[in-house]
Amino acid sequence: MLAQTSPWHAHALQRTATGLAEPLTVPARMEWTTRPGRGPGADVFGPGLRGKRLLELGCGPGHNAAHLATCHGVHVTGVDLVGLQVRRARSHYGRLNNLTFVAGHALHYLQASDERFDAIYSVFGAVGLIAPELLLPAIARRLTPGGMFAFSVPHSQRGGRSPSSDDRPRRDYVTLPDRTRLPIARWEFSTDRWEKHLSQASFRLTAAQEFHDARVGHWPTTLLIRARKF
Repeated sequence: MLAQTSPWHAHALQRTATGLAEPLTVPARMEWTTRPGRGPGADVFGPGLRGKRLLELGCGPGHNAAHLATCHGVHVTGVDLVGLQVRRARSHYGRLNNLTFVAGHALHYLQASDERFDAIYSVFGAVGLIAPELLLPAIARRLTPGGMFAFSVPHSQRGGRSPSSDDRPRRDYVTLPDRTRLPIARWEFSTDRWEKHLSQASFRLTAAQEFHDARVGHWPTTLLIRARKF
């Protein structure tokens, strides 16, 4: 019921209605930003990925997970709140090895699982949409010692905004394929505030990068953060 009342369900429903979910060619690179082909790819995780276990929180139609599993030989589990998205991902890439897609709430999955991962990542996924004081410790518990946590989120200064001055979420919107805008709550932090929350959850911030998309103005659009579990 939670998924079916989510704006993300409405988004996936429209996306499914406008295009068939069919097998796709595996993407040639991983994307972290709003501008495909710009910024880093799987190199964010460093060398020696083959054989490692990765978890994606908010996998959507599965493009990044498919790239990692096929081109880098890792075992990837992709979790998404919306069952329609998981069905799309399975239709696109279910034929591939080393790849599992699961429908469920990211926090509930982390709390119920006893599996350990070498890296956990989110690309405009669950991070920022779940209270960080709940999500980040749950992520840390599922990582191996020294494991990496990497995530990209909408930049808190996009469109001339200012970062949140406290730890409360702010009102944001999901734009559907038909251009309808539905409200959501999003935690939008500066790098310093993200670093504070990461430290409280037993992470050490190792890198923070911001990226621009000239198509939407001169403000940064994406913040990419990397951290390591203590």
